[in-house]
Amino acid sequence: MSFKVKLEIFEGPLDLLLYLVKKNHINIYDIPIAKIADEYMYYLELMRSLDLNIAGEFLVVAATLMQMKSRMLLPDLEEKGPDEVLEEEKQDLINQLIEYEKFKEIAEELRRKRLARESLFSRSQPPEVKKTEKEKYFEASIFDLLTAFSKVIKELPVELFYEAIKDEFTVEEKIHEILHLLLEKEAIKLSILFDKAKNKMEIIVTFLAILELIRLKEIKVIQKQLFGEIEIIRNTDNIIPYGETKDKSRN
Repeated sequence: MSFKVKLEIFEGPLDLLLYLVKKNHINIYDIPIAKIADEYMYYLELMRSLDLNIAGEFLVVAATLMQMKSRMLLPDLEEKGPDEVLEEEKQDLINQLIEYEKFKEIAEELRRKRLARESLFSRSQPPEVKKTEKEKYFEASIFDLLTAFSKVIKELPVELFYEAIKDEFTVEEKIHEILHLLLEKEAIKLSILFDKAKNKMEIIVTFLAILELIRLKEIKVIQKQLFGEIEIIRNTDNIIPYGETKDKSRN
């Protein structure tokens, strides 16, 4: 009996494009369309293979990228040459990415200010008790996770994602296993979880369990530096028991 988990994608297509631009150290003003289109389609196929719930916007951007890539191969049959049309489409995409990046930076700045303001009104402590400064980290995205996953699963044919997963590996059991490990340790490296897996099917189940725990807001996936090694920690801001839902009145 096969087991699939239907999960939402936490970021959108422009997030994926920005991720690819930064991961490949590409100048956002001079994006190599063919390279980005190929990588974008790779991630899209990987998400489909894992049965993630891909929003229609991902497919729209995929179609746009493939159309732009195909224009690079077309002969000049229009009033505007394919190079000129391609340049206009490319510039439009670049403008969207730049605007979206600015929006994300503003949203992140507002989030930091909100957290700083909340810390000012936190429960008072005796004067002699000094707060230890928390270690700074970057919260990893779904695409960071997919990159880490693809590295360990690279040789697995896409068709095998849909093979029956033996009863010894279930997503629910992996969820409890990960939460139990986080009771013993503050953080677990993703690479260690994958290394402990007995085979590729267990790696897939482990990955799906991590995605489910993120959806439930039970854990956070973090990096000490951008595109660095991924670690898993408990989401102490919003711990809820698995199988229960958060009281909406407490949002």
